Amino acid sequence: MGFFSKILAKLGIGNDSAAAAPAPTAAPAGTAPVALVDVVAQLEQRAAANPQKLNWRSSIVDLLKLLDIDSSLAARKELATELGCPADLMGDSANMNIWLHKAVLARIAANGGNVPKDLLD
Repeated sequence: MGFFSKILAKLGIGNDSAAAAPAPTAAPAGTAPVALVDVVAQLEQRAAANPQKLNWRSSIVDLLKLLDIDSSLAARKELATELGCPADLMGDSANMNIWLHKAVLARIAANGGNVPKDLLD
């Protein structure tokens, strides 16, 4: 299982987890409806229950912490490599983290997570 697969699994994307609370959406004629996972609700609920003040909306470290996934620099570099982070960003952890946060949210959205547009820009 790849690192990103762990993120999807924690969010209940790509499996039949009851905790995912998928909601059917309108689909073009001739295709099956796509089930969206309410990622925002899940993360907000986890953040509210967490004793730390974590801002998953802007921090990849906080996002990984909320999902109980290793957020160490080594783990983030592994994830960045898996997602195709440009080599010039890999040596600068701040820029890598910014790129990684956006890439993770975009990939979550591409896999059926409802990520607000303002977090994808």
